[in-house]
Amino acid sequence: MKVLLLKLSRNKFLVFIVGLFLFLGALVILLNVLLSSPVTPDKKKDIVLQIPSNTNADKIANMLYQQGLIKQPWIFSIYARYSGADSQLKAGEYILNNGQSIPEIVQTLIRGPLNVFSITIPEGYTVQQVADLLVKKGLTDSASFYETVAYEDFPYPFLRELAAGEHRLEGYLFPDTYHVGSNSDSKLIVDMMLKRFDGVINELNYVQKAEAMGLTLHEAVTIASMIEREAKYDSERSLIAGVIYNRLNLGMPLQIDATVQYALGTNRSKLYYKDLETESPYNTYKVNGLPPGPIASPGRASLIAAVNPQKTDYLYYVAKPDGTHIFAETLSEHNQNKMKYIR
Repeated sequence: MKVLLLKLSRNKFLVFIVGLFLFLGALVILLNVLLSSPVTPDKKKDIVLQIPSNTNADKIANMLYQQGLIKQPWIFSIYARYSGADSQLKAGEYILNNGQSIPEIVQTLIRGPLNVFSITIPEGYTVQQVADLLVKKGLTDSASFYETVAYEDFPYPFLRELAAGEHRLEGYLFPDTYHVGSNSDSKLIVDMMLKRFDGVINELNYVQKAEAMGLTLHEAVTIASMIEREAKYDSERSLIAGVIYNRLNLGMPLQIDATVQYALGTNRSKLYYKDLETESPYNTYKVNGLPPGPIASPGRASLIAAVNPQKTDYLYYVAKPDGTHIFAETLSEHNQNKMKYIR
């Protein structure tokens, strides 16, 4: 009997030991998964985080959790404590990404903050204007930026059909405010803008809306870019879109001044008759239909207007001194408006 009880006790002990090892093994696997798995591996987003002085690892963990950078604050705290990193985390301003794992975030916080620049790309900017702004801020040089725009590879479906060259990314560098680290290169900066464009068109279900209008994405963005350069007020964007579609449907040249400005490489508001004779596929006074591609970076409102044109009989419009437009259905009415408002 004693031998039997001893055997039973040993069996229970072995079962307990095996169970304990299995539990610990599962716990280790779970911790590794939680540590290495980013919050959103597919939809990555840069987030600026300001960590005040004398902030401990637990408070940093809560800040990261509130910003959607980690899944659970206690995992960060445990990792920082047992890796010995909790006393090495540095205060400052960081650009973090919800595609980073906890060890990657910890290493970033150990290295310390970089200089972070906030830069705003206005709606309606061309690639040239974006380049000039970045160079002025000291964030890149012209040669590197133009090389990146023309030939660098990026993993976005909307770029597959675009031919390499200086106009390739025109219209796709989404206008917004970006936070750029001092160690950023041209490719990283351009990628931020393309990623933002990709997020917006996915959010708007834009490819499907363009197809419903009988357009490719590139054609829709081209129309949106013209709307962006022509309209100063959101209330007029869909109406100008309606005029563009009316003229396209009738086979009329679009005669959009902004396309001539793009062909000339200038942003001057006043054009002369000789400018309208400029030989360029972007000159919609000389060429019927759409130009080969966008002429600027459209914002969200212009993108939406391009696939939601207002139904109208208007074929013409003229800019008034206050930036609004007066519209006309006939050429004679349009000529009267030009005499009244163009000086």
